[in-house]
Amino acid sequence: MTYDFDQLYKEFSARIYKLCLSYSGEKLFADDLHQETWISVWNSLPKFRNESKISTWIYRIAINTCLVGIKKQKNKAENSELILSKLVHEETYDNSKEINRLYECISKLKESERIIITLVLEEKPYEEIAEITGITENNLRVKIHRIKKELQETYMNYGRI
Repeated sequence: MTYDFDQLYKEFSARIYKLCLSYSGEKLFADDLHQETWISVWNSLPKFRNESKISTWIYRIAINTCLVGIKKQKNKAENSELILSKLVHEETYDNSKEINRLYECISKLKESERIIITLVLEEKPYEEIAEITGITENNLRVKIHRIKKELQETYMNYGRI
């Protein structure tokens, strides 16, 4: 089965962007991660072997891109661009404060928790989330419960930390 890149982009782009935003917690960094994800999808699409759902495959690429991007970000000795991007972000801050707060709280979760909660927010079925993350559905349900509780506490204490 062959896939049309444009169609895949239209179908998954918004969801992949949210995933990138939840990883980065910053709009500009999420933009970069989103773009890198789709470049990887473009380059790898001819090699896709249909061994999983196309959505699962795209999510795995996005997650790997985010992990690599965050690792690179941490390794940068000079983070002046990051400081500048935060200032720009603050200046362009609009009425979506609550959404931004949620994504910032998500970005503070552990790596595996970010993956899971982002996929839950995307309303992915538990079966697919389990496949993407490589854990059982029963374990997934327990983790989701704990993540929601932690996220709620972080959200409620936002700004106090």
